[in-house]
Amino acid sequence: MDADVIIIGSGAGGGTIARALAEAGLNILILERGDYLPREWGNWDARTVFAEHRYHTDEQWRDQDGKPFSPVTGYHVGGNTKFYGAAVLRRREKDFHPRQHRDGVTPAWPISYADLAPFYDQAEGWYFTHGTAGSDPTEPPRNPYPYPPFPHEEDVALVDKALREMGLHPFPLPLALHRLEDDPQHSPCVRCPTCDGFPCMLHAKGDAEVCGIAPALRHSGVRLLTGQRVRRLQSSSDGCRVESVETDQGRFSAHLVVLAAGAVNSAALLLASANKQHPQGLANRSDQVGRNYMCHLNSACMAIKPGRENRTIFQKTLAINDFYNDSGDADYPYPLGHIQSLGKITPALLHAQQPLLPIPASAWTASHSVDWWLTTEDLPDPDNRVTLDPDGDIRLYWNPKNRESHQRLCRKWRQILHQVGFFAVFFQPMDISATAHQVGTCRFGKDPTTSVLDPFCKAHDLDNLYVVDASFMPSISAVNPSLTIIANALRVGAQISACFATGMP
Repeated sequence: MDADVIIIGSGAGGGTIARALAEAGLNILILERGDYLPREWGNWDARTVFAEHRYHTDEQWRDQDGKPFSPVTGYHVGGNTKFYGAAVLRRREKDFHPRQHRDGVTPAWPISYADLAPFYDQAEGWYFTHGTAGSDPTEPPRNPYPYPPFPHEEDVALVDKALREMGLHPFPLPLALHRLEDDPQHSPCVRCPTCDGFPCMLHAKGDAEVCGIAPALRHSGVRLLTGQRVRRLQSSSDGCRVESVETDQGRFSAHLVVLAAGAVNSAALLLASANKQHPQGLANRSDQVGRNYMCHLNSACMAIKPGRENRTIFQKTLAINDFYNDSGDADYPYPLGHIQSLGKITPALLHAQQPLLPIPASAWTASHSVDWWLTTEDLPDPDNRVTLDPDGDIRLYWNPKNRESHQRLCRKWRQILHQVGFFAVFFQPMDISATAHQVGTCRFGKDPTTSVLDPFCKAHDLDNLYVVDASFMPSISAVNPSLTIIANALRVGAQISACFATGMP
């Protein structure tokens, strides 16, 4: 055996469980398809990141019609947390239970919020989380945050005040950033404008490399191999265990395998590992591997106030959940979603994403905008799925649910922003290539005929395979999934550690 545990992938799930198992004293081999993200000036350059896509994969996937597209994803140590906006919110208590939406009902989870709450606490501690407990009226019961909230800069504070005067309930956005507000001279985070969507050159972002992989590698029993694209999981002759992990570079074996390659790639790998014992793909007796792909309905929003220049540098500090549980309209008694401020759109960033817009127009628009991110929950659908084409390429079928709810959220937010004094409000919806919030392709549950994983994220069909990326989620909720992935990885890590302690890997 090459290790007690092989972990495939080093993002939010893989990086976190690597640290958890390392602290339990296990011998661990981490296989990462990519390499360390280069630390260079391009990390903070809008053109490099958003126009040239230097840090994103150059591979192409196909949509349901066979049309190729470039997914906005990358393969690095730390996974896509290297680029996330570091917004880390807990699922609401209601998100663990069936919830009625315009286009259907979400399934119940096999665990409750109470089961995950202590691991949310641990996750927030590991990932430098800032916030204010009790400031969000929809927030579940919780302990205080490890760090105080990021204070608003002037223009964001003005919006916060105006929303409160309208009877709404804005709150400080929980952020996973290593910021020392009382000691800025020695703070890793400097509140720069290149956080949301950019990698952090200062390693101040609470990402899976900084908070998971780096601490794990301080233990002598942990190894990380980069440039190891896993091609196949080979099962034993009886089909009950994963016997080896095959990569471009070689073959590895361990008592236990943890898959954390991301919801799309984990499903693709299991499908690519079909064999005589598992003809539909590994762990796929239920025919659920790859199915129920979900991704948030997301829109970026620019709100323009012509008479006021927005000099905010770090803008991503405000959120609102007044329409999370209910639209507020009697004729539409369904949830709409979540709203949070976006990292400040700068002239360079706007020009990188809209190169046909004249530079003077980009400069004026960006300097007079306050920017937002709107999220509505997608619903599970077995026809929204990951499959493999005959050539092995990934095909992603995605027809999101709750489009009307998202449109209503955008309309409602536009009306509110007009009342606050913003003259023009523009929205840009995200398309199939925006895969950052991918979940659901190997969902967990108690029934092996309708789920891929058991409640501790072990494959029903195999004795030594766990999946700890966002694949396990039966529903996506309307808040960022990162913290739930991290907390669940800690929960599964505790279970695996207990199994090894009793001699039962």
